[in-house]
Amino acid sequence: MSSAGQYSAFADVAIFDAVRTPWVDIGGALAQVSPIDLGIKVGREVLARAGVDPMAVDSVLAGSMAQASFDAYLLPRHIGLYSGVAQSVPALGVQRICATGFELLRQAAEQLRDDVQLALCVASESMSRNPIAAYTHRGGFRLGGEVQFKDFLWEALYDPAPGLDMIATADNLARRYGLSREAVDRYACDSHLRALQAQRAGAWGEEIVAVDNQVFELEGYQPRGIALARRAGAVTEDSHPRPTDLAALARLRAVHADGVQTAGNSCAVVDGAAAALVGRASACTRPALARLLASAVVGVAPEFMGIGPAPAIRLLLRRSGLSLGDIGRFEINEAQAAQVLAVAQELELDSARLNVQGGSLALGHPLAATGLRLVMTLARQLRQHNLRYGIAAACVGGGQGMALLIENPAYRA
Repeated sequence: MSSAGQYSAFADVAIFDAVRTPWVDIGGALAQVSPIDLGIKVGREVLARAGVDPMAVDSVLAGSMAQASFDAYLLPRHIGLYSGVAQSVPALGVQRICATGFELLRQAAEQLRDDVQLALCVASESMSRNPIAAYTHRGGFRLGGEVQFKDFLWEALYDPAPGLDMIATADNLARRYGLSREAVDRYACDSHLRALQAQRAGAWGEEIVAVDNQVFELEGYQPRGIALARRAGAVTEDSHPRPTDLAALARLRAVHADGVQTAGNSCAVVDGAAAALVGRASACTRPALARLLASAVVGVAPEFMGIGPAPAIRLLLRRSGLSLGDIGRFEINEAQAAQVLAVAQELELDSARLNVQGGSLALGHPLAATGLRLVMTLARQLRQHNLRYGIAAACVGGGQGMALLIENPAYRA
């Protein structure tokens, strides 16, 4: 594997606080909520929890993959404005598919090298509102011609360069690393069990903000707001974690006849949003959630895109002068079970430090928002167990991997 990539080190960057909505299954209580409004919800909440005046924010960075509303172009700007940030503060849209949440933090850290003192980072994704779209009918419809409306959510999973969907790239890794269907199902079963145990223990209580019907006012402008699905009450916890067992997973049909990936050992499809407040560690007036030390991003072969976290983590460690043994916890996004197992095998990671509260197989993967969830979950684990360093990483469709190194500011040797 190539050692090429982009590495950045950060000397004085802290994540002051971070929150997220519950992750809710596609078609559930958040199904009709614009990702902009979900983003406003968490943007307001993270500022309130951090005790920061929104007018102190110098930069708004926001990301969302699908154009899930007609005002999607305005997502970063409206999240900033309706979160109470000054009208003079600019907003920027950020996109690195499944690593968008990481990229938001990286770009915020880079901006802190210049005039920015405080950046609001928000990632929001409505998988439910992915459109049924056509790109070829602007000029109308030819009599008898093909009508090319397609499901954006499904079609976006296909990479035309290798001619494979994302599930097939994980199946490729299963073949390369000798991963059986039983091994892949067993990992998925463990992820579900860990997540269910973590949920029952209240592990995500600090990071989740309840979502209910709400109106967002902005003086001089039209109000926005959240309207939950009919008859839905306030959403207070992730909806997907549920009991399962190997027998139930084994009964599911593989997506591809010669593969190991199924609906049960691939990430759940959910809606959700997350936010983080990033500023200078030296200026933080209360204990920060984490220090952001470094980032690494690499490219890999598209047909094996899921292995991306492995070279990204290697680059991150090598340039940071650390070893795998120095890292107390790893949070690696579970796009597919075979993909995570391949990364773990490549790096020789032990399961006691990897995704110990389960992952996206059980919780779900709202594309842009997942990176922020991984980081906030990781940071709170480091604090809880008095561990110094943690790494969050994800593979990226098209053949990339990205990883972030964070440090527990409350660590005591």
